[in-house]
Amino acid sequence: MNLRNYILVTAGYWVFTLTDGALRMLVLLHFNDLGYSAVQIAFLFLAYEFMGILTNLLGGWVGSRRGLNVTLIAGLLTQIVSLAALSFLSDDWPVWFAVTFVMVLQALSGVAKDLTKMSSKSAVKEVAGDGGLFRLVAILTGSKNALKGVGFFIGAGLLSWVGFVATLWSMAGALAITVIALLLFLNADIGKAKKKAPLRSILSKSSEINRLSAARFFLFGSRDIWFVVALPVFLANELDWAHEAVGAFLALWVIGYGIVQSSAPRLLTRNGRSTDEVLATRQWGLILAITASALAIGVALDVARTWVVIIGLVVFGVVFAMNSALHSFLVLAYSNDDGVALDVGFYYSANAAGRLIGTLLSGVLFLAGGLTVALIGCAIFVAVTWLLTLRLPPLPAGSATSLGEVKASE
Repeated sequence: MNLRNYILVTAGYWVFTLTDGALRMLVLLHFNDLGYSAVQIAFLFLAYEFMGILTNLLGGWVGSRRGLNVTLIAGLLTQIVSLAALSFLSDDWPVWFAVTFVMVLQALSGVAKDLTKMSSKSAVKEVAGDGGLFRLVAILTGSKNALKGVGFFIGAGLLSWVGFVATLWSMAGALAITVIALLLFLNADIGKAKKKAPLRSILSKSSEINRLSAARFFLFGSRDIWFVVALPVFLANELDWAHEAVGAFLALWVIGYGIVQSSAPRLLTRNGRSTDEVLATRQWGLILAITASALAIGVALDVARTWVVIIGLVVFGVVFAMNSALHSFLVLAYSNDDGVALDVGFYYSANAAGRLIGTLLSGVLFLAGGLTVALIGCAIFVAVTWLLTLRLPPLPAGSATSLGEVKASE
């Protein structure tokens, strides 16, 4: 294992994640204060998610040819440009122009996010060596989600304390320092494939990658249906929560989700038992479908809805984290060693597509019937996710480190 590269990649991903979480909360709460509707706010994030689809596909191809350090640094630089440009936003602009301006910059931020994520997660397989792959993936992904939750809190807090513009420039400065460190210390050839893949290879995938990618589409669509717009607008407008309270709840939810995700290898191999990762994915998918359905029913009954939402979403977060951790491991286990960036890029383009549809539905379904209808949509998406996992094949012989091997290596 190349520890230096792993630390550098992880640190770069962490800094980006803090700014990405803060930016999401900053934009959402700022435009909610200006009186934008749930659908208008959802549209602000559509370009962000759409660009993720294209970025993952093309970014994986570029990373396999030029090296993952190129795509990682490009992602961080793109985020700096987006943050700096967003600071020129004016409350006096017409609604249509302001929405268009923010959508364009959110598109840039979407490019930045998915370049950074694809590069970081692909690089893990490159630096992990022969052992501990699931553990390293869980640490990277779980810590990222925990820090994204911290970013939510930072964004909500700084919006109230120092204002919109000062927050943007402080985040751009932190990213600039990170870029300098990566340019100086990160290996230039990390992730570069031995054989140059043609452009058509971005859509030519194995059946297991295709099936897992389809499951990922519905898994993350199910979360964003309620998470992106429906829940924060519900908390702010219907329960009258303050900015700090909304940001704190979303932050704690994502932090807890990240902690569970990081702990997934230990939770799945307790008492030294070996685990079938594909079977575990199916089991946890079914548990998530039951959880989502129960949550939708509980909110629809409208009894102690505040506590039903809070407790229900905490349980949902724990189960969702286990599903996400298993999916993140399986894509690397199924991937070809020399084309990992291509496979991961394709997989996360499906992830971005799911988030795009989930984001749009979050505003539309909330407008149609409030949080209840959004949660019903979530339950339907989760059910489809579980059905798709039933068709996942066993891991290939000699594939990346299994859960049982991870446990034995600790």
